[in-house]
Amino acid sequence: MINSTEITKYTKSLSILFLEDHTELSVETVDILKNFFKTVDSCENGEEALTKYIEYKEQNSHYYDLVISDIQMPIMDGIELTQKIYEINQSQIIIILSAHDETKYLLSLINLGIEQFIKKPIDYQELLSVFLNSAKKIKQKNNPDTYAKIIRISKDFTYNKDSKSLYNGKENIYLTKFEIIFIELLTTNIGKIYSNEEIVLHYNSLEENIDSANIRKLVSKLRKKLPANSLESIYGIGYKFVQYL
Repeated sequence: MINSTEITKYTKSLSILFLEDHTELSVETVDILKNFFKTVDSCENGEEALTKYIEYKEQNSHYYDLVISDIQMPIMDGIELTQKIYEINQSQIIIILSAHDETKYLLSLINLGIEQFIKKPIDYQELLSVFLNSAKKIKQKNNPDTYAKIIRISKDFTYNKDSKSLYNGKENIYLTKFEIIFIELLTTNIGKIYSNEEIVLHYNSLEENIDSANIRKLVSKLRKKLPANSLESIYGIGYKFVQYL
């Protein structure tokens, strides 16, 4: 279970904009968010949220640290809102709430660059885990000198971004060039889902070729070298590293 004290250490100075058109769920979730965040604002549609997003920047000289939005909302849905926010602030961290029958929308949202999606009904332990992960990234972004070159994948496994080496304790685990490229990409933003398209484009940018079938083969071999459950596949969408807490 996530330790609330650990989360608050990272989130207590942060602001969050929460969008949910279901009043009862919105009130329940906002009450929870207020235990962790300094500022919690909520809206029931995307148009209202976009206005509030812009006004918050004008009043505070910075944007919200986090935006959480449902996909299905009146007037302006979560997809359009995400697009408009990224036109204003490409670095905004956005978390999407999604019902099981909305997976067809997720690939386009991931390609836009959302941080994470959470399935409804909300598992609050999962939600808190995502908050902790996102808050740590905000702290790293705001304090770049403290950015860790050592990525902890599990209690025993670490990845050194300087030497591009994977370790189980002190044992160096051999990685192929393609495996290194894959780990480098996914550890750039741990917890973010990288679509197959993004992965292919990344390899192409390095003048290396890979397709979806070979990505699956690569992941299958890489999982044998990594701790269990550290590399997650999102069916039909892509892959992510699971944040070690």
